[in-house]
Amino acid sequence: MKIQNAFRFGLIGTLGVGLGLLVISSVVTLQTIITYVGAALFLSLGLDPAVSWLERHRFPRWSAILTVLIAVLGVLTGVVFAIVPIIVDQVAKLSERVPELVDSVNSATFVNDLQKQFPGLDIPKITESVTDFVGKNVTNITGTVIQSGLAVVGGLFGGLIILILTLYFTASLNSIKRGMYQLVPASKRERFTDISEQIMRAVGRYVVGQAGLAACNGVLSFIFLSIIGAPFPALLAFIAFLLSLIPLVGTISGSVIIVLTCLIPGIGSSVPTAITAAIYYLIYMQVEAYVLSPNIMNRAVAVPGAVVVIAALAGGSLLGLLGALIAIPVAASILMIIKQVVIPRQNEL
Repeated sequence: MKIQNAFRFGLIGTLGVGLGLLVISSVVTLQTIITYVGAALFLSLGLDPAVSWLERHRFPRWSAILTVLIAVLGVLTGVVFAIVPIIVDQVAKLSERVPELVDSVNSATFVNDLQKQFPGLDIPKITESVTDFVGKNVTNITGTVIQSGLAVVGGLFGGLIILILTLYFTASLNSIKRGMYQLVPASKRERFTDISEQIMRAVGRYVVGQAGLAACNGVLSFIFLSIIGAPFPALLAFIAFLLSLIPLVGTISGSVIIVLTCLIPGIGSSVPTAITAAIYYLIYMQVEAYVLSPNIMNRAVAVPGAVVVIAALAGGSLLGLLGALIAIPVAASILMIIKQVVIPRQNEL
């Protein structure tokens, strides 16, 4: 009898471990799909405040959803027809100048110009080292370029899937929420619904706020870069907009890319232009950190600064870009649950 119980215990334990491994392997296999669904749900919560606002202004639910979806598609279409041709044109011009840049790099004039700009560096030796490295790693560099191209194509395909899922989730968000609430026991359903609605509203406001900050950076970058005569202002402003969607590190990453681009000789760049751009972005980052971000984000999510940094770093490490995007609203949600559920329960003990 003891052997039978031990065998049964071992069998159940083995099946439990196997089931856990199966669940983990399934999650790993489906991580791309889970990422798409998570990003689409996150964006649909960002569109929900606009739908709710229209409903408060006597729009029927279906009309509010249809209006928001048409507006989103219209904005995306406008961006495609207004920005993409400019970006394609500027990328084409940049590609046409690549042979010229390569020739200039190989010329003594280019090396002498760099040596004059950076007298503290041994430019000829650095150039020779870079040339030797490229010559020895042509195969690896080519493979990396091909993989990067495939990654870009995959990213565009993923973006299309996320867009379709976002439109679907936005249209059926109320049905999804009702189905989720019905899974909770009736005695706790009202409290669960109240906290869930608060969390979803906070996530929606956060998405709108982050998109507003990114749009502000993109528009101001385009205006400023056009004024100072920086190369490819539309392309650089678009990069600034995209990277500003990433919390904490997005703005500074875009600024570094733009300033380094302004240092490339042969494309209309110059050291004064790069210095001017660097000064502008240093000032803009201070304005964003102390004026724009507090006024916009404090209305959406009230999270201490230390928690913001830790959450963004942890989310980026766990889930990459998606993790960095959702880390702050997730942290705000956890803090909300602690304040409204855990602490009151502890006070009752």
